[in-house]
Amino acid sequence: MQRRRLGGQGLEVSAIGLGTMGMSGVAGMPLMYGPPDEAEGIATIHRALELGIDFFDTAEVYGPYINEELLAKALGSRRSEVIIATKFGFALDAAGKIVGVDGRPENVRRALDGCLQRLGTDYIDLWYQHRRDRAVPIEDTVGAMAEQVKAGKVRFLGLSEMSATTIRRAHSVHPITSLQSEYSLWERNIEHPAQDGGPSILETCRELDIGIVPYSPLGRGFLSGKLPAPETLSDTDYRRLDPRFSAEHYAQNLQRLGVVKDIAVGLNAEPAQVALAWLLARGPDVIPIPGTKRRSYLEINAAATELLLSAEDLARLDNVQEASGPRYTPRAMDMIER
Repeated sequence: MQRRRLGGQGLEVSAIGLGTMGMSGVAGMPLMYGPPDEAEGIATIHRALELGIDFFDTAEVYGPYINEELLAKALGSRRSEVIIATKFGFALDAAGKIVGVDGRPENVRRALDGCLQRLGTDYIDLWYQHRRDRAVPIEDTVGAMAEQVKAGKVRFLGLSEMSATTIRRAHSVHPITSLQSEYSLWERNIEHPAQDGGPSILETCRELDIGIVPYSPLGRGFLSGKLPAPETLSDTDYRRLDPRFSAEHYAQNLQRLGVVKDIAVGLNAEPAQVALAWLLARGPDVIPIPGTKRRSYLEINAAATELLLSAEDLARLDNVQEASGPRYTPRAMDMIER
């Protein structure tokens, strides 16, 4: 497995990581990608280690809580061999459902104590604020996170789905190592100029030497070319609510997938590998974290690091239009800075 430098503070990780969200679902949606299978989830994490993947992504809100526990159980005594990234920032009610965001310093400290306990470790390698709390100055939130670095409980700090302006403000308080954002062939928001005409999120991160960690790099399975028609998915499947899988947009998005499939056939590769190889080619600072709960898909994804796309392939993929339709419901989109 190839390795890449993540950010400017000395963190090195496998060129592709593993997102573990699908193994437990998200607060309020435990079956968002089908029923959990703990045994297969643990086997998938073990297989990732065998393949040289050492970058694992989880979050407080996954489950909620139980995803961090699952990762800890799978890693066991091998915790020192891996880079664990986890996230905080959603506000949860007593039933474990998302009711908003919370970036208050007191919640920073509470969240860290909880994730350390669930992960069975005394430090977190990379700790993200999952979503911005606009009611709390980013300087206050990151300042409280920085206290945990000084205390030795966290090694590196990250942000998720935040604007160029917020990233710059946060970085002035404490070096930000990584930005996690949805980024793929069909979602390129971070490449677009800021709404005020300023530098894009991607340009800002590169100026500040902040690594890019794309989540959903396969468009929630769409770019794998293996997803069945949305109407055949379970009623509990998250994609039944995703605007990009609705009848209004799905047919148009299938046309975009056709280019990926065509290139994959020519290379005797899988569409998922083409989509991931395109992301890897965007720069050495890009480390995608495709999520899966199955070893078979993990093996396909990991092999993308060995796939070489020609200049012609890259040009064709660069010209693929972004997805038709918004990527989230209005409520979820309100939590994202662009």
